[in-house]
Amino acid sequence: MTSSTKRVLIYRLGSLGDTLVALPALHLVAKAFPAAERRMLTNFPVNVKAPPAAAILENTGIVHGFLRYAVGIRSPRELLSLWWQVFRWRPEVLVYLGSSRGVESARRDAAFFKACGIRRLIGVPVTEDMQQNRRDGLDGTLEPEGARLVRNIAELGDARIDAPESWDLRLTEGEKACADEALRPVAGLPLVAVSVGTKVQSKDWGRENWRALLTAIAGDYPGYGLALSGAPEESEASEFAAERWRQAGGGAVVNLCGQLTPRQSAAAFARARVFIGHDSGPMHLAAAVQTPCVAIFAARNKPRVWFPYGEQHRVIYHQTECWGCGLETCIVEKKRCLTSIAVEEVLGEVRAVLGDSRQKKMDGRDGVFAGVFEKNGS
Repeated sequence: MTSSTKRVLIYRLGSLGDTLVALPALHLVAKAFPAAERRMLTNFPVNVKAPPAAAILENTGIVHGFLRYAVGIRSPRELLSLWWQVFRWRPEVLVYLGSSRGVESARRDAAFFKACGIRRLIGVPVTEDMQQNRRDGLDGTLEPEGARLVRNIAELGDARIDAPESWDLRLTEGEKACADEALRPVAGLPLVAVSVGTKVQSKDWGRENWRALLTAIAGDYPGYGLALSGAPEESEASEFAAERWRQAGGGAVVNLCGQLTPRQSAAAFARARVFIGHDSGPMHLAAAVQTPCVAIFAARNKPRVWFPYGEQHRVIYHQTECWGCGLETCIVEKKRCLTSIAVEEVLGEVRAVLGDSRQKKMDGRDGVFAGVFEKNGS
């Protein structure tokens, strides 16, 4: 049936990080429907810092086009417009890669897509098990979001989520060349890539912390170059953090904020020995190109669900009593989950990635959960 399918609609909302964690599922859809035209139904960006899905997927062959709408539409006229946009393309199959918004919401979505004339629906999470990130293994940690998505569409085959090719962005030689040109000031140096920015206040570790961290890294690794990345409005904060890097004797610095596309940024991150940043789109870009990440996470989300995927990463997550709040702005607790993360703790994880005889791996632990749940239990 898949070989004769001509049009497949993929439903996935969100921006940079949401698109990147869905890469294994998107590659699986492309493999299952190689002869079909595959379009993504997605949203217009809701934040000026949030690149759309097309910034990652356009011209890759993973999908061939996009249908877009504004999230949160309520009026019958807007709903009719969305219905017509889908109906007139006449997709035969829907692959649902939506976020967890409850079983009833999923059932309403299924009814809408059936009303659009789509006969086969795959992955619509109409059970609680499909909605939830499962507890994984003996330690009871939660399943990553990317793993939940591929589990829900397992009827299409094995997504091989652990294989690097399942995260392949299909970067072009031109994109790699643009990245190399932008990195010319640090050419020939082992590279530390850093993104100090974030879209939301509750994820922001703080300018002074970043400045102190880069000062310490420069002192430990004076032969390394520094590449700063982020949105144009994050350039000043990046320069503030990097000022002491220079004073501490660090290597050359290049500020790429606003200078590269997301895909070109991914090509730049692929040249780095380590990426350091918040829970953010740039972090997921670095993980997609298999660069080890040291990721500083607020506890606003449940642990592990949005961590960078792979055993090479080091995540710092302090599970305070208010974890899982989902807040974009934290005032009452004053970002206690983040402010409790010390510069020395992050520096220890950077040393563990880059290698330092003075920093032994604690308790012999390794991989994605190093540094996780060390404060206030799990």
